[in-house]
Amino acid sequence: MKTTKRRSQRGNRRVSNLRQRRQQHLLDVKVRSRRATQHRTRRVLAVISRLTLLAGLCAVIYLGAREGAKRFFFENADYQVRTIELQTDGTLQREQILKVADLHEGENIFSVNLGRVRDSVQRLPQVDEAEVVRKLPGEIDIRVVERKPVAWITGDKQISDPFVSDAAFLVDARGVLMKEKKLLPEYLGLPLISGCSSESLEAGKVVESLEAKTALELLRLSTRSFMQTRFLIREIDVSKSYCLLVTDKNHARVTLALNDLEAQLQRLEQFLVYCDDSKQELETVNLLVQRNIPVTFAKPPAAVINDTIDPSVEPRILKAIPVYQPAKPVPPPAKARTSPTPIPKPGAISRQRKG
Repeated sequence: MKTTKRRSQRGNRRVSNLRQRRQQHLLDVKVRSRRATQHRTRRVLAVISRLTLLAGLCAVIYLGAREGAKRFFFENADYQVRTIELQTDGTLQREQILKVADLHEGENIFSVNLGRVRDSVQRLPQVDEAEVVRKLPGEIDIRVVERKPVAWITGDKQISDPFVSDAAFLVDARGVLMKEKKLLPEYLGLPLISGCSSESLEAGKVVESLEAKTALELLRLSTRSFMQTRFLIREIDVSKSYCLLVTDKNHARVTLALNDLEAQLQRLEQFLVYCDDSKQELETVNLLVQRNIPVTFAKPPAAVINDTIDPSVEPRILKAIPVYQPAKPVPPPAKARTSPTPIPKPGAISRQRKG
């Protein structure tokens, strides 16, 4: 037993020394690293080849789809724009909208950029909302909702007729300025905001001054049932910049502050109710103050008639006296009068011959 163990122990002993074992270990590491590098290289090449094949396949599909779409859609005569349907609720003309949208009949319907057309139409000052719809095979629908003007606005303090003035602009409830090419008859009855000299009035811009915004807010608040029928605003003067001078259809003049419009309108409503109950007409009222409000009433028609001068019983005839007395004409010189020769009678002539 002991001999066999010794022999086996001797057989298990390594014949190499420490230096040889280190070299052997280094060789094994080098071999394993080469194999790992080769394996990684093969995997990278496989991935690259697959990606290249996939990219080529995608490029072929894209080019084929593009060519097919170009042939069957973009160059197909069946998809040309034949009808442009336009619907608007205002005064914009068809030629004006199509010119701004740069849209023409005969072009391919798929080449029309609907977003660009909508943005171009909506940039018009009169347009509030725009919608563009493509209907195959050859129709494009444009629906336009125009702004509704609520007043005229001008920088002049006095203007005779804003309907024909170049200095007057239409303005909607949001304060957007407009210049209509076609004026409707209902624009004649719109109120006028005058004296807005601090604004640079130009079509498409939005009013920015506090006075103009307050005037628009007053128009909005005055559309209540009672105020709309009893106090119809005709003009708002904002030239004083600290108050609003409002004139209604009955020529009543009301002075309002720029703040707290609702409370001032409530006080004005009380005055109007009092006028209706007492059968009087409001002439002026100053709502800048909250107590002891100055107010005047217009004279009734009967008092105006009684103040006229009664005609006299016998009307006097008044003659105009000339400033300079005209020179009297000089009479012509009198001619010398000669007595006419008497004509003798026939009997007298015969008697003279006999004698």
